[in-house]
Amino acid sequence: MGDAAKVRNTLATSRVLLEGPARAPARSYLRNIGYNSEDLERAIIGVAHCFTDTSPCNINHRELADQVKSGTRAAGGTPMEFSTIAVADGIVMGTAGMRASLISREVIADSIELMAIGHYFDALVCITGCDKTTPAAAMALARLNRPGLIAYSGTVLPGRFRGRDVAAGEMYEAVGEYAAGTLSLADLSEMEAVACPGAGACGGQYTANTMSMAMEAIGLSPVGFNSIPATAPEKQERAAGLGAIALDLIESDLRPSAILTRTAFENATAAVAASGGSTNAVLHLLALAHEVGVDFDLDDIDEISRRTPLICDLKPGGAFAASSLHEAGGTPLVLRRLIESGHVDGTALTVTGTTLGAACEAAVERPGQQVVASASRPFAPEGGLAVLWGNLAPEGAVTKIAHSGLLALRGPARIFECEEDAIEAVLSRAVVAGDVVVIRHEGPRGGPGMREMLQVTSAIVGEGLGGSVALVTDGRFSGATRGLMVGHVSPEAAVGGPIARLVDGDIISIDIAARRLEVEGVDLDDRALSVRPAFATGGALAHYALLVGSASRGAVLAGLDGGESDQVLAATRPESVRSQREAK
Repeated sequence: MGDAAKVRNTLATSRVLLEGPARAPARSYLRNIGYNSEDLERAIIGVAHCFTDTSPCNINHRELADQVKSGTRAAGGTPMEFSTIAVADGIVMGTAGMRASLISREVIADSIELMAIGHYFDALVCITGCDKTTPAAAMALARLNRPGLIAYSGTVLPGRFRGRDVAAGEMYEAVGEYAAGTLSLADLSEMEAVACPGAGACGGQYTANTMSMAMEAIGLSPVGFNSIPATAPEKQERAAGLGAIALDLIESDLRPSAILTRTAFENATAAVAASGGSTNAVLHLLALAHEVGVDFDLDDIDEISRRTPLICDLKPGGAFAASSLHEAGGTPLVLRRLIESGHVDGTALTVTGTTLGAACEAAVERPGQQVVASASRPFAPEGGLAVLWGNLAPEGAVTKIAHSGLLALRGPARIFECEEDAIEAVLSRAVVAGDVVVIRHEGPRGGPGMREMLQVTSAIVGEGLGGSVALVTDGRFSGATRGLMVGHVSPEAAVGGPIARLVDGDIISIDIAARRLEVEGVDLDDRALSVRPAFATGGALAHYALLVGSASRGAVLAGLDGGESDQVLAATRPESVRSQREAK
């Protein structure tokens, strides 16, 4: 990196706020909380994080921020730390609180964006953890198009329960085992005490770790940083170098728009598919593509997954916890394998200024590791994501097919208007082999907030029905979900999608190989729509329900997706309301 003076000469952002006699009042505020005049002449690096002590996922963010700040000062910049919110998916799962999760993606992105706009940071280092924080930071960087990077705070280490590794997903499945009588209350309590042993996000290739890998593959995170576990000493050591990378970005004027190309999105999708990652990545990659104007849709995701082999044996479909991936060689090893086999384009640019291929050359594979296979001898010939279409999902639906499992089912629909009713039926053993559980009115608008159905899906698997019961929903799933579970059904029930016209006993056909999701033998257009009373009548949830668009386009907000949400918003404007009144 060049010297601090050279970096300063490239600045255009922070000088607006801090340079010249007219800005003396602004400098006065800052000088009286510890910054000196030399500090304020340097590049200003915003250090964003999502610290909360409401979950282990983000509890180490302040410690990492301290390392980033120290490294930034040593490299000749001035760090300014700020924080935003984080909703802990694993904790609020199965309650009405889960409605806040996807909505928090927009709030976090808005918060980072607004702080950067207001305080004129020259670059950003965004420390992220739990599920929505990583895509939110990426969306903020894309909007700002200002030099910046994403640093994931790391996975938790696996818990140990009676001689085997366990992660958060197995904790939810244990609830189903308890309901089925195969696990005692004492066993459940013992497992509860050990499943999440310390700082870090959920320990499988669930959503947090999936998006962590996706950000390395897409180029917004330094390759090799994200897959280091939260409590590994090298996490702190590597964090100290992130400020220097941010200053390099300023000097080279490398911005997200140069990184977030269509090739980058294809690379990220291939990494998710090859690792058996979370279906939530579909929502987040579509939303990020909208932010940068890249033409990227569900067809692209399905096509990429079909041609990409599954090369990671990671939970929930596989055997190993996320920390085992780091021990095996980390994300760089996965990406190097995919580059060598032609499934990832190694010429794509990364945030460190090198190509993805060059960044992965240094990957060190641990001898004898069994976590990452070669592309020539994969765990499965296709990746873990699949997009289904049909008369139940004209705009598409998403499922995960990593490793072995049920790939087709034809059976009678069991209709539930919300997650709570479904979980009650599953835990009371009212759902039986051959059923297709349908949970509707849980989409982005209908929920609102598109809750994850992990409590239901895990109970199904825990009761031993994972090979004989399927679930279909306009909601979404945790990355910890496994089994034949189809989510993101679009259009959702709340906007009149076909799922709203199903009745108990309708025969549902799911065929992963054919990519079909159908109801047989009925004309749904002749049916009345089911209607569920609105859950939210005011506040943040109601505002979101008014503005959000289809899951098939990433559940982005009105004005961004050009979809039906724009029409809803237009109908609420004063001039539209006046016109409606005059018409009456």
